[in-house]
Amino acid sequence: MIRSAFENIRIAGIAAAVPKNREILSERYNDLFGEESVRAFSKTTGVLERRVAKEEQTASDLAYVSAKHVIRENSVDKEKIGICIFISQTPDYRFPSTACVLHRRLELPKDCIAFDVNLGCSGYVYGIQIISSLLQSTNCRYGLLLAGDTLNKVISPQDKSSCMLFGDSGCATLFEKADRPTAIATAYRTDGRGFQAIITPSGGYRNPNGSHERVKWADGNERSDYELYMNGVEVFSFTISEVPAMINEFMEDSRIGRDSFDAYVLHQANCYILNQVAKRSRLPKDKLPISMDRYGNTSVTSIPLTLCDRYGALNEDGEKRILSCGFGVGLSWGIAAFTVNQKEILPIVETDDFFKEGAVSHD
Repeated sequence: MIRSAFENIRIAGIAAAVPKNREILSERYNDLFGEESVRAFSKTTGVLERRVAKEEQTASDLAYVSAKHVIRENSVDKEKIGICIFISQTPDYRFPSTACVLHRRLELPKDCIAFDVNLGCSGYVYGIQIISSLLQSTNCRYGLLLAGDTLNKVISPQDKSSCMLFGDSGCATLFEKADRPTAIATAYRTDGRGFQAIITPSGGYRNPNGSHERVKWADGNERSDYELYMNGVEVFSFTISEVPAMINEFMEDSRIGRDSFDAYVLHQANCYILNQVAKRSRLPKDKLPISMDRYGNTSVTSIPLTLCDRYGALNEDGEKRILSCGFGVGLSWGIAAFTVNQKEILPIVETDDFFKEGAVSHD
């Protein structure tokens, strides 16, 4: 494992936003796929409903609302925010970096590092490593880790393996150089041999002439070359073997008892996978919060969204020790253990807002 520890960085606030459009699977898909098929899907994955962004609404819109929320609630002087990272697989444009668009919208100072990271389900824990490293090695006081995905824009509505699974959302996490000792511990791994397990084959520059026509693939689902494909068997096998092994190794190396954490916040892949990972990692079920039953698999946002879902509405004081684990596309996986005050985890915001000035203009 690639290991890191940060003693002088703290998480000062976490916010998440979802679209107002609430889609209940049984109402939306029973006529399309059959009541029995939808019921079986929900039983396996745990997803009963999800949120779907409007056509004009992007991942950055949801991250922007989250950022405004966390900045306002923490009364942060934006002139002191020196880092703005945006993690997404559904950016606003191929270029420029969406982080630069968010920098403009948030009115951050010119003395600011801003860039995108193309990662999905492991992206949040990878982002913790990146922003903590930058804060530690620069003269910045605050950093913003923004993330979001609107994967429903790149999923075939005829692909029943995915079209009922994913939810759209965005999040913002505020990091600050700490005046007192804190601890963030991380660990990471990658296996690029599995890069085809979760992929959108066309849309970049490797396969520029892919077909937009939806055809039946070998797994029996209809999709085009510009829509997401996931090899469920390969992803499942990877997850239940590699993820528990890493969690167990991390716990042994760190000499931390499993009772030391208040919550184990895992990427909300699906409930069956989460139960298998928890069992093989010997994690207590009562410390395993679930959000995907109401929000779906929200990709890069699933960890902070789950934290906001669990603690955001309680408005209680007191520190919570969290072990988070993200895993998926790449294939990549990682762990981030940290402490955050419960009162700094904000309630989930619902929004349909979008950036009207971001539309195509030839003027």
